[in-house]
Amino acid sequence: MKIEKDRVVRFHYSVAEAGGEPVETSREREPLAILFGHGNIIPGLEKAMDGHEAGDTFKADVTAADAYGERRDGMSQRVPKKHFGDQKIAPGMQVVLNTSFGPRAVTIEKVGMSVVDVDLNHPMAGKDLQFDIEIVEVREASTEEVEHGHVHGEGGHQH
Repeated sequence: MKIEKDRVVRFHYSVAEAGGEPVETSREREPLAILFGHGNIIPGLEKAMDGHEAGDTFKADVTAADAYGERRDGMSQRVPKKHFGDQKIAPGMQVVLNTSFGPRAVTIEKVGMSVVDVDLNHPMAGKDLQFDIEIVEVREASTEEVEHGHVHGEGGHQH
């Protein structure tokens, strides 16, 4: 069965900055499960997977524009230190902050006495990425999954 819109795809991935070592991989845990064609993953990766089937392994080069976008200036924000709880924080660290838009990965720029300056650009913004993909399973999505726009059950979303 080929990957196409409204099918559930379970896959393993490794991702690296172009020419670099992998920075993240799913191989030590469950494969990621997505509802294909619903923007659950970055656009460049979705394009690269289209038409593949279970058992396929391939590499995909994704430009920054098709990944997490270009870095934008003026994305610094000053956040009260209390939002970080008891976490030990230092410049350069990446942490997940709960924002009004939901959890967001930020990079710490400067730590003051009561405030912290963070960069809201995604840590991978402005970077061309290389993916190593292994398609584990492709199946038809249930009506409910299509209506909700995401996978339910194993590797997906629990309600």
